[in-house]
Amino acid sequence: MTVNTGQPAPAGIDGDSSNAGIAETELCDRYEQLFTAAVNDVLREKGLLCQALPPAILPLRHGTKVAGLAFTVKGAKSPVLDDEMRQRAEMLDAIPPNAVCVWDTGGDDTSAQWGEVMTMASRQHGCRGAVIDGGVRDTDRVLDMGFPIFCRYRTSNGMLGRFRVTDWQIPIRIAGVTIHPGDLIFGDVDGVIVVPRRLAVDVLLTAERVRAKEEEIKQLILDGLSPSEVVARGGYF
Repeated sequence: MTVNTGQPAPAGIDGDSSNAGIAETELCDRYEQLFTAAVNDVLREKGLLCQALPPAILPLRHGTKVAGLAFTVKGAKSPVLDDEMRQRAEMLDAIPPNAVCVWDTGGDDTSAQWGEVMTMASRQHGCRGAVIDGGVRDTDRVLDMGFPIFCRYRTSNGMLGRFRVTDWQIPIRIAGVTIHPGDLIFGDVDGVIVVPRRLAVDVLLTAERVRAKEEEIKQLILDGLSPSEVVARGGYF
């Protein structure tokens, strides 16, 4: 078992010259005004075709939307209890503001990696949400807190004696999608997409232009133009 507690987390967007000019909170808030389809299309134009997490990872509540910087967590099935709770607390203590916790569970299909108390603890650090390639429990109480969560399933099974965290703030991989600490995580009704950190501002600005363009296209359709006429005016479908 390895636990990455000795290495500092990467600097936030504010400390990254490739994302100069937009503070972390503003960056995340502006992504939340977009929709994942537009962001996905921008990434496709940049040759990045494998940035969407598996479609089985869905919002716990319909209409949920979240954007934040990836705080990565890796774990695996394990019956070992030694130091498990201390280790879990250290992981939670390391969560920075504007984070979205992203869990690589190694394909676990038994345990809930997230629940009510973990929600309460992470919110105190300014965490914006969680994306779990696994399970959630205490669902009604988590929903009452309005905390954005995306997951594969719900179960009453807790982690203790079934699953444990092995590392955090390292690169992880979920179904072929690599997530680095600090990558921009964006989720809505159509699922979750990962924007490489170095491209976060560029993709944001381009996606905002896409959103404006689509408003123009929709108005052309409402005005009665045919699809061919819309395309002739620079529109698309």
